[in-house]
Amino acid sequence: MTAGGAGAGAVRAGTRLPPLEIEITRTLIVAGAIASRDYQDVHHDAELARRKGSPDIFMNILTTNGLVGRYVTDHLGPAAVLRKVAIRLGAPNHPGDTMVLTGTVESVEGDTATVRVVGANGIGLHVTGTVTVTVPEGGAG
Repeated sequence: MTAGGAGAGAVRAGTRLPPLEIEITRTLIVAGAIASRDYQDVHHDAELARRKGSPDIFMNILTTNGLVGRYVTDHLGPAAVLRKVAIRLGAPNHPGDTMVLTGTVESVEGDTATVRVVGANGIGLHVTGTVTVTVPEGGAG
């Protein structure tokens, strides 16, 4: 990620954000579920997840949502403000896999940018969506 962020003047439609690899660990999955108060057993109990048809525990949507937001704000800087995160989940994130987030700035209007984000893991697309973010001019550096 870029240190300090891009700032509104540097954000242009078509800009590709550098990829971010996130190791999917059991700890990340469980901690994300606990932090978001999602106590469903499929996010922390491997045996119960298997009984429900999953090969293992899997990441919840709120953890994915947070990782997507982090990915965009890490690139655009500390002054960037998330306005909307609209995501759809696909292939689950299981422990032992790696998710690679990629993004492209779709549009910029004034100090507001829309970034298309995709997260892929070893079995397919985990997350797709858009993030709308405000990046104040000169405020991100």
